[in-house]
Amino acid sequence: MADIRIYGDPILRKKAEPVNEFDGLLKDFTEQMKNDMYASNGVGLAAPQVGRSIRLVVVDATGGEQEPYVVINPEITYLSEQQSDYDEGCLSIPDITLTITRPAIVSVRAQDEEGNEYTIEKADGLLARALQHEIDHLDGILFVDRASPVRRQLISGKLKKLAKSQRNASKTA
Repeated sequence: MADIRIYGDPILRKKAEPVNEFDGLLKDFTEQMKNDMYASNGVGLAAPQVGRSIRLVVVDATGGEQEPYVVINPEITYLSEQQSDYDEGCLSIPDITLTITRPAIVSVRAQDEEGNEYTIEKADGLLARALQHEIDHLDGILFVDRASPVRRQLISGKLKKLAKSQRNASKTA
């Protein structure tokens, strides 16, 4: 299992690069990401979270009942005006959950690991939430950035501790 990058790691704040090579290495990496997502009990995982700054996420809002989405070079093509609140967490920000408001319905155009373009039309519920959360990662945005200033202030101490432990871990690595 890959090491999940933790809050404070600079890669989590970088805008990820587009994927241009759809080869066996990409397929292997995609499989590894799926395995890491399931091993970490995640609903989604973005490549920057495992140390690669490329525009690739995997998402499974079904708990393994369906094949996970492989979402490469995603582009959000529709966001509903209707909003929904949901308690979000993140593998890169352990032990913190916050209520985040996001559009309730989303459509995403992306490519699969073969490079074929496809669209996820009008996803809702946990799938819509997970897609938005993971695509944010590709733009260097973390879910805590979407929290209200008051909520961010309430968790600022925890975030500073995470960032400090991340810095200390990278010094010893």
